[in-house]
Amino acid sequence: MHRHPAARLLWCLLGVATGISLALYLVAPPASPFFLAALGGSAVFLFGLTGAPAAQPRALFGGHIGSALIGIACYQAFGDALWVYALAQALALGFMLLTKTVHPPAGANPILMVYAHSGFAALLQPVLVGVLSLAIVAVIWSRLYPGLFRYPVSWFVRSPPTTFWGGWGE
Repeated sequence: MHRHPAARLLWCLLGVATGISLALYLVAPPASPFFLAALGGSAVFLFGLTGAPAAQPRALFGGHIGSALIGIACYQAFGDALWVYALAQALALGFMLLTKTVHPPAGANPILMVYAHSGFAALLQPVLVGVLSLAIVAVIWSRLYPGLFRYPVSWFVRSPPTTFWGGWGE
């Protein structure tokens, strides 16, 4: 019964619902509605692609915190002109590739932080609080069901694993 694909799917769906519910409760959606899209993408990785390098803590935390910091710094330095959005996005991708912390949902953060005119306090709330709450639920949830990948699979796996940017392999 526990290894049946439908049961595993249901467990993943319940996990993502639990994780995103806690994150949304803690992040307080009325205060930061734009960040919710990035959290939703992260929840898909944590509960649906648990073993992927992009779902592991190095990428999850590094990608979110780094890209949000870049978005905030660009807004604080230059305002919210169109070119600032593009600069923040480019710098965030460069940061994630160079540090091997690529987490695709975190790619939304630079745009969200510029758009929301975020200050540095946003790194703690909603970024760190939202991501940490999702990760905690993923750690617990993945250990409750037999046969699932336990999250994290690897704390420090690189994402991407090589420096062959824009492609696969090296």
